[in-house]
Amino acid sequence: MWQLTAGSVAVGLVLAAGAVSLAGPWDSGQRKAERRWAAAQDRTGGADHGPPAAHGPAREPAPAPSAPAVLAALGGAAPPAARLPAGLAEKLGKKLGPLLDDPALGKVRTAEVIDVATGRRLYGKGPDTPMVPASTVKIATMVAALSALGPEHRIPTTVVVGRDARKLTLVGGGDASLDTRRLGALADDTARALGDRGITAVEIGYDASLYSGPREHPIGPNDNIAPVVALMADEGRLDHSTSGPAPRSGDPAGDAADVFAGLLRDRGVRITGPTRPHRAPKGAKPLARTYSAPLSALVERTLTESDNDLAESLARQTALAGDEPASFAGAGRAVTEQIEELELPLGHARFTDGSGLSREDRVGASLLTALLARAADPDHPELRPVLTGLPVAGFSGTLRGRYEDDVPARGLVRAKTGTLTGVNALAGTVVDAGGRLLAFAFLAGATPAPDPAQTALDRLSAALGRR
Repeated sequence: MWQLTAGSVAVGLVLAAGAVSLAGPWDSGQRKAERRWAAAQDRTGGADHGPPAAHGPAREPAPAPSAPAVLAALGGAAPPAARLPAGLAEKLGKKLGPLLDDPALGKVRTAEVIDVATGRRLYGKGPDTPMVPASTVKIATMVAALSALGPEHRIPTTVVVGRDARKLTLVGGGDASLDTRRLGALADDTARALGDRGITAVEIGYDASLYSGPREHPIGPNDNIAPVVALMADEGRLDHSTSGPAPRSGDPAGDAADVFAGLLRDRGVRITGPTRPHRAPKGAKPLARTYSAPLSALVERTLTESDNDLAESLARQTALAGDEPASFAGAGRAVTEQIEELELPLGHARFTDGSGLSREDRVGASLLTALLARAADPDHPELRPVLTGLPVAGFSGTLRGRYEDDVPARGLVRAKTGTLTGVNALAGTVVDAGGRLLAFAFLAGATPAPDPAQTALDRLSAALGRR
């Protein structure tokens, strides 16, 4: 628990603004510094190199721009409950009540604000009411993934070879962050290993059997997400974009295999026949392998840019860690089980996907604030990327274009957005004028229009940081 100082507010503004330039430019939720770090780790040689530890000491990715102020606020001892000013909750109620009544927030509005250091509820309106959370459900998905796997976990994509060394299989491990650049590094290693064996021509198959259940998200084909498969490159995007909605491939696994085959051709390997799906043969040996960035970096990218493909990938990694089927249903059970193990208030929560695109998801505001508080718990440092990955008001990710001059909270609020038609949500943290770290969650249903609803949510969160 932590001792917060009043100076944290000013420090938060300065550091959040300055750290954007210090940490390097943002690129699809992952700083270029992180990409350079990942590139240095991708090369795996032409043989089975075992677990990720074989690559040398793991190094943490650069923190999000919000991290210095957030982590500084977590550094001291917890103030006793009595240190909370008398009447603080009443003052917050008077401040937030009228803002929550804004007609832009539709017919159903729920909210909770807690003091992170003490866990005390400072404001609540239907906080346990299950609501459609939209993308704020990603907070639960990321907490579950980090809890199940740890921040150093990395997801492999492997080229294996059976008894016939001229038949290769590209095996998907569920890494939705795999891109053409890393496939090129994998092709380098594969071509080198084949050359060492004197092999110049191969057949290429691919194995995406790690996942089970429907490939399509329940919303159906949609520019916001590719078919959820264990092998894909560039998230199946067909327009060379790196974030946001985009036309998607109907067969990301097959397309990734075709790209890999083309990259091998470019390296002088002759490919005999078309790429075909099949199971990797029993006893197949790894020939080359590439790993994702650490889970800590993937979590930050998922939350910052609200990356639906990565969210579903990490939900399935959680399912695999919990011996559940790597399906929508199995991932939902695994996320629930991890939250139960953290002894958090599930209530009537329901997880039908990992991204929040499903309108069947249900989460209460009290669960979202509890998840954020647990991520700040010094006994759970593995969950810290959930806080450092939250978009920064006016600076990064899905909050980059929000909190204009009429909502003065740039750099102070760090929050996950949630948006579906008629659904708007915001959940995150803010350091108040007294130096206390607060966690908040505001969820609205039947909102008449997205832009006014988002502005109303921005005003609510901004009000928490004022005197």
